[in-house]
Amino acid sequence: MAFNWFKRKKQRNYPNFWLTYLEGFKTTSTLPIEATRFIAFDTETTGFDQYKDRILSIGAVSIQNKTIKVNQSLELYLQQDIFNPETVKIHGLMKHGSLKKVSEIEAIEAFINYIGNAVLVAHHARFDFGMVNAMLQRHKLGKLKNEFIDTGVLFKKSKHIIYQNDLKNYSLDELATELNVPIADRHTASGDALITAMVFLKTLSRLNKKKSDLQWDYLIKT
Repeated sequence: MAFNWFKRKKQRNYPNFWLTYLEGFKTTSTLPIEATRFIAFDTETTGFDQYKDRILSIGAVSIQNKTIKVNQSLELYLQQDIFNPETVKIHGLMKHGSLKKVSEIEAIEAFINYIGNAVLVAHHARFDFGMVNAMLQRHKLGKLKNEFIDTGVLFKKSKHIIYQNDLKNYSLDELATELNVPIADRHTASGDALITAMVFLKTLSRLNKKKSDLQWDYLIKT
């Protein structure tokens, strides 16, 4: 009884948007791939250390029924409390500029409300997940609950390469070239999210041709 009381008390300290997010995973069931909502997303950051560096921007786009919902995309620019001038030449995001920027907690709320319990798709997904989880933990929230698919791993599956024995770290550019996906707005979060979404759908198409009944375990849902 005391434990249940403590658990309820702890949950009440979470903001409403986080409690709503957690509720979305209580009644989830595995849907056919065509009916599943996927979110392809990408982050631009000040560097690669999830504890010291910060997210500068988040781009995301919704995918359902093998269609990219461009009109349902998300683009966020965060206020830069930590600034690394060395990375500006990659992503082009200055500390001060004309872009409208939101606080970290505002970005968290917008992103969490957008993704809900969708399956997330990213290239080299563990990095983006790690950066988002570090951001959540700074605000005393839990980690992302969503299952995710890494397009790099999925691409290897589509070529029937055994993942453990293939040490090549495929870049998003390499996948886009291999799959004839146009590269536009590269190294912007929204541009990379869109490229990732197209890479994902083209890789699904490859897998579908090789396996008539495409199953979730073949997609390496983690």
